Amino acid sequence: MRISGKEKFRDNIIKQKMNVTRSLLKDVKTKQLQWYGHVSRMEKGRLPKEDMKWRPPGRRKRGRPKRTWADGIRGLMGEKGLMEDDWNDRGRRYEYYNCQTGAGRCGNIVQTAK
Repeated sequence: MRISGKEKFRDNIIKQKMNVTRSLLKDVKTKQLQWYGHVSRMEKGRLPKEDMKWRPPGRRKRGRPKRTWADGIRGLMGEKGLMEDDWNDRGRRYEYYNCQTGAGRCGNIVQTAK
């Protein structure tokens, strides 16, 4: 499919013509949750796990607090209806991944309205 830069098309029209059904944002969010689960299952003392739990000493500057990666993960987990303990439950984790990819049933997974 050839589209020149001068032609103005909305992204959703281009996605329809190219038969793209997946969303990049959804893929990024899923990968973030997978990485969080991977690191949270690591044994104590591993560097990625220590880095994730590390907090800088001292105080932040004035103004609105910066949104951290951990804040984003907590919000995403709340959005998906997941708890931190779910990453240690292999069956619940696979049920979530299968539901996201369309490979399985979405029985106990809380789905948000789109």
